[in-house]
Amino acid sequence: MAEALPRWGLASTIKAPDAEILRFAAWHLEQGAHRLYIYLDDPDSTVYPLLKAHPRIRVRRCTEGWWKKLQGKRPVKHQVRQSLNATHAYARPAEVDWLIHMDADEFLQPDISVADTLAGLPADVLTARVRPEESLAGSAECFKAFIPSGPDRQAIVNRLYPTFGSYLRGGFVSHTAGKLFVRTGLGDLTIRIHNAFRGEDMNPSEAEPGDIALLHCHARDWDDWLAHYRYRLAHGSYRADLPGPRPAEKGGMSLHDLFRWLEADAGEDGLRAFYDEVLSDAAGLPDRLSAERLLRRHDLQLDRLVRKHFPG
Repeated sequence: MAEALPRWGLASTIKAPDAEILRFAAWHLEQGAHRLYIYLDDPDSTVYPLLKAHPRIRVRRCTEGWWKKLQGKRPVKHQVRQSLNATHAYARPAEVDWLIHMDADEFLQPDISVADTLAGLPADVLTARVRPEESLAGSAECFKAFIPSGPDRQAIVNRLYPTFGSYLRGGFVSHTAGKLFVRTGLGDLTIRIHNAFRGEDMNPSEAEPGDIALLHCHARDWDDWLAHYRYRLAHGSYRADLPGPRPAEKGGMSLHDLFRWLEADAGEDGLRAFYDEVLSDAAGLPDRLSAERLLRRHDLQLDRLVRKHFPG
């Protein structure tokens, strides 16, 4: 008798429009997730009944009462709320063999299946990292592939982004760290945004299987990117405490400092120049990515999957 494939699930703290939450859930149900542990950061979200009714979803409203029970009070930083909820999901009586923490704009894209990939990992592997592919704004299908660290990485990035490449980590505006699957049953373990800790041990027995991508839909178009820009600059992935790829003493700038400089120098036109070169699909970037064999295309058909998994 063939051995059963491992069951996997994800934990996500989400504050987003109902349609985006349903697309995220439907995609991962289609990929075979056994459980989705969804924590609604907006406790009044009207999507709650639809999620609650699905047998493979466990959903919680993050009310003041929830935070009082979990932490004493609601943490101000969303990253802390994400970590606490993901750790809570991990500490539940195990319904899955592997758990990953993800955001609502991230989609697992396996070459075979998620379960088959996890089944192929050696028994002594306790954590498994999946690397991102970053979306091209303006396209529903085009993504930049992850460029592994190596001696040629920066030269490739500079060819792709001749003006702004030196300020980008691996050519991405968003994270390059990806997200981490963790085997359940490891005891007292803390989940962070990109890592997991068992005591002082970070990411114990980590592997990087390579046949699952984490599609990161960082921006749909110019208006969408600009609408999220201020929050990311103050609190999110462009905030001041995140370092750039090179230290300041070697001429480097963080994205935060770069964006501040661009705005001071040229206002919104400066931001648009960055967007056009680095994020948009309309200024030759797909051709440059294709020349470096780094262009990926994925037709997710998310609305079709919503109709399948949440009919009516």
